[in-house]
Amino acid sequence: MNIVIVGHVDHGKSTIIGRMLADTDSLPEGKLEQVKENCRRTSRPFEYAFLLDALKDEQSQGITIDSARVFFKTDKRDYIIIDAPGHIEFLKNMISGAARAEAALLVIDAAEGVRENSRRHGYMLAMLGITQVAVLVNKMDLVDYDEKTYRRIVDEYSRFMSEIDITPHCWIPVSGREGDNVASVSARMPWYEEGRTVLGTLDAFEPEEIPANQPFRMPVQDVYKFTGRGDDRRIVAGTVESGALSAGDEVVFYPSGKKTTVKSIEQFNGSTRKSITAGMAAGFTLDEQIYVARGQIAVKSNEPLPSISTRFRASVFWLGRKPFVPRKDYIFKLGTARVVGRLEEITRVLDASTLAAGEKSAIERHDVAECVVKLGKAMAFDTVDVLAPTSRFVIIDDYEITGGGIVREALKDRQAWVRDKVLIRNYRWEASIIPAERRAEKYNQKARLILITGPRSDAKKRLAKELESMLFEDGKIVYYLGIGNVLYGVDADIKGKNNNRSEHIRRLAEVAHILLEAGVLLIVTATDMTQEDLEIIKTAVNPERIETVWFGESITTDIRCDLHLATDGDIEESLRRLKEALQEKGIIFRPW
Repeated sequence: MNIVIVGHVDHGKSTIIGRMLADTDSLPEGKLEQVKENCRRTSRPFEYAFLLDALKDEQSQGITIDSARVFFKTDKRDYIIIDAPGHIEFLKNMISGAARAEAALLVIDAAEGVRENSRRHGYMLAMLGITQVAVLVNKMDLVDYDEKTYRRIVDEYSRFMSEIDITPHCWIPVSGREGDNVASVSARMPWYEEGRTVLGTLDAFEPEEIPANQPFRMPVQDVYKFTGRGDDRRIVAGTVESGALSAGDEVVFYPSGKKTTVKSIEQFNGSTRKSITAGMAAGFTLDEQIYVARGQIAVKSNEPLPSISTRFRASVFWLGRKPFVPRKDYIFKLGTARVVGRLEEITRVLDASTLAAGEKSAIERHDVAECVVKLGKAMAFDTVDVLAPTSRFVIIDDYEITGGGIVREALKDRQAWVRDKVLIRNYRWEASIIPAERRAEKYNQKARLILITGPRSDAKKRLAKELESMLFEDGKIVYYLGIGNVLYGVDADIKGKNNNRSEHIRRLAEVAHILLEAGVLLIVTATDMTQEDLEIIKTAVNPERIETVWFGESITTDIRCDLHLATDGDIEESLRRLKEALQEKGIIFRPW
């Protein structure tokens, strides 16, 4: 069982654990004597915390910097105790340490009382979904074991805990240094009639139920392909977050909506299995060779579906030195998916230590906020009230984790009507027996939609046709599709009707999807495409298969393109730059 111990800096968390290890004879032989001798040689008083604080800086400064994991056992079960740092500068380490805990010990110094991080850590436990919490009022020896001091702290912190919907499992007055109520009941506090100890409280915690009976969720870590000795397996690998899966089950991958049947269950260097369940790292093969990408979530077709959207309402905590601001791109990592997104709206900002709400234009370091997030492409996720593991995310800014949070609610976006159609299309899709990788190897290219847009000009079409001709002469499977080809063919039934631009774009994307499935390099031109137009296309076509080019002196819409060809006069120079960009991305390969 994983237990995290949290609280304000220097409130005695490490001391309590060290004392418990010493009193239960759980230390390696000679460890206690070694630490005592080291203290004698350096003329420092012995601290039980030194049994845990392994880093030189931790011992010299008397603080915990990184989360320490301590293994010990009682007659009832084995434990991992996670000693989380209390200093506000190491809040990130505290959160990472607590993320996998099933229960928590929260320590408050009897002499100092409830402090800022006492509340902040309590709030973080609530956000992480840890509801089994025992509050330890430590250092009772410094207040002469005074009952009134203890009761005052209990009353104050109880009010705070009720505001964050946590009812403590119990309250225990302790002295880590003297050992009172740590491993045995203390005679110094006869007024404490409950007679609980820290050790007994650990054994009283209920183990977290393995979510095997919940809907199946497995974020795809990777797809492994084997080629040696005639082995042609393609194994979809990942860690099962909840539920169970067996050979023969029908699975759907979201957000794409592609479905197939599980052919076999696979484990690295393990015996053959018929099923996998929550907590297991494993994989499975498929009856049909469909394209599955990292970041998608595998779901059983007969179980509740995850939410799918580019927008959601979330509770976030921010740890970055720079504030979390709107109109700036961040990377959101949920499960194995990494998607660029933005802060769309700040609903309210909370002071995690006081729960006071306020309005701000940015989320500052150590703030907790409710906000709306807008992603660059749709993700599959669950809300925290449905499945906590697949509702958690972290935020990355400049290659560093700077925040995290939980999804509270999936919100509608402008592409929902397209996504509904795409999910049905993918669910009914008859997959080719030829995988995309084999087509890429055969054609010496990667299927891509090269979308050339810009102001109304004949130069766009000329550039597109010259590119088609150049790639064709290089031996590529390439096709130029003018927008008129779709308008007067596939769109003939809606041509000339009002307010049908979005449907025109959707149908163009569906034609592109078919050609990309065939492994083609497809070149399309369109005038003055907007970001909303592009989002419709990205909903129907895998965004990783789209290259957007603006051809013109200046970008006159809100579209975010991959390449801007600023001159429309020199076609040859534009062709060279465009071909070079395709080569750099590995879409077409450079000649030897």
